[in-house]
Amino acid sequence: MPAPSSSSPTTAVQASAPVSAPASAPVSGPVSGPVSGPVYAPARASRLGPVALVVSAGVSVQFGAALAVMVMPRVGAAGVVTLRLAAAALVLLVLCRPKVRGYGRSDWGTVIAFGVAMAGMNGLFYQAIDRIPLGPAVTLEVLGPLALSVIVSRRLVNLLWAALALAGVALLAGHGGGGLGGLDPLGAGFAVGAGAMWAAYIVFSARTGRRFPQADGLALAMAVAAVISLPLGVAEAGSDLLTPSTLALGLGVAVLSSVLPYTLELLALRRLPAPTFAILMSLEPAIAATAGFLVLSQAMSPLDALAIALVIAASMGAVRSQREPGEAG
Repeated sequence: MPAPSSSSPTTAVQASAPVSAPASAPVSGPVSGPVSGPVYAPARASRLGPVALVVSAGVSVQFGAALAVMVMPRVGAAGVVTLRLAAAALVLLVLCRPKVRGYGRSDWGTVIAFGVAMAGMNGLFYQAIDRIPLGPAVTLEVLGPLALSVIVSRRLVNLLWAALALAGVALLAGHGGGGLGGLDPLGAGFAVGAGAMWAAYIVFSARTGRRFPQADGLALAMAVAAVISLPLGVAEAGSDLLTPSTLALGLGVAVLSSVLPYTLELLALRRLPAPTFAILMSLEPAIAATAGFLVLSQAMSPLDALAIALVIAASMGAVRSQREPGEAG
């Protein structure tokens, strides 16, 4: 997903001014002036670590989503969301043992907003992939943050990127001939809604990472998300949520789709500029299409691949055009 999320969903970070890379983040991009090789090389090397974190997070979350699709016949979409968030919250609370004292009202407000965004992103996304294939779902999810980036930006070129993205979506949903075409309208709508929540997730993820040490804020926000999703999951699945085999699968989904990727993204956001993070996250539709093909046997036609590529290119272009001339990233 999310993702979410996932588009890039993370274009919301630099589109909304308050979110930026922490002051302690390593220098990224070329350094102007007479800088010698030994100084520049560590700066380049320091970027490889967080880049690997983001890519690993994308692979984990999309293959976790593919596993979730296999669990849905047992407990439904809402049940999977409840299992995922509840298991992830328990794991993170045990591992992090976050402190709850010493924080102000604004700190708790940020955590609660992060949890609400997380619950909304997961709930809408799983409703989407219950109705449409994984690749198109993530592709449509990208559009929410991409649209936000275009609206906030004052650059005319972003209208061109938006048009390119819309062309990709039209190609994805409009052609017949089987494969990934002919998307269910309700499923597509859920995916777009998940994209809007993904943008909110990445904004509050960055803010939470600056207010809480390590992954403490993530653990607390995950607990908020689990509490929000619990009534919906119980209403849909009831006692089926407690079946041992289903619980085991739910734990696997939680680790792959929540615990591991969210922690990796939170750590990466402390070390990468937001635009760089966003560009890397733009690759998630391609990762999702690959996961859908390998795990769920969801075929992808050449037109589907072209449509996804157009949306990825549009997202990357919109992120890069946000930068001021001469800005590194």
